[in-house]
Amino acid sequence: MPEEILNENNSCQENQELNSQTGDNVSASEPENETVSTPAEESEEKEEKKSFFGKKNKKEDALKKQVEELTAQKETLENQKKELNDKFLLLYSEFDNYKKRTNKEKLELISTASEKVIVNLLPVIDDFERAIKANEKLEDVQVIKDGFNLIYNKLMNLLKHFDVEEIEAKGAEFNTDFHEAVTHFPAQKEEDKGKVIDVTEKGYKIKDKVIRYSKVVVAQ
Repeated sequence: MPEEILNENNSCQENQELNSQTGDNVSASEPENETVSTPAEESEEKEEKKSFFGKKNKKEDALKKQVEELTAQKETLENQKKELNDKFLLLYSEFDNYKKRTNKEKLELISTASEKVIVNLLPVIDDFERAIKANEKLEDVQVIKDGFNLIYNKLMNLLKHFDVEEIEAKGAEFNTDFHEAVTHFPAQKEEDKGKVIDVTEKGYKIKDKVIRYSKVVVAQ
């Protein structure tokens, strides 16, 4: 009996040793849990890296191109601004010269117009001087009257030559565009109301421009 027990114990120990050896062999033969990359996977990784850096380079190139375009646009706008500023200064200078020239021409025109009037008025003054000299020893009143009428008509023709006309007032409807009322009188007739019944000072106009209003008496 003791021999059988010993045999069993020995067999158990042998089995344990075999199992342990087998386990060691299995553990030695089995690879550790390590990831081993295949050539295909490595090439995919390389392609991914290449594509990543390629995209990065493309973005950088696009940004550089955009910066260059914006810089070119900025230069173009600055050139346009400078050109427009030069044009503005030129136009302003031309306008200023034009304004000065027109003002000078207006002054010259006014002085020239006055000169023309005075030159044409001098013969009338000559007639007055001759009439005054002739009337010193003249006793015929009618001759004096005719002389005055002659000079007056000559002066009126001179005014017509410069488009100066008398404003018709007596008997016309009172009009503030041409008349200035100095006083009012009661109207003798109903139809005379609002009309000019007398003129105390004649008015004149050059074409359609009033240069002096007629001073009138208006019926009420």
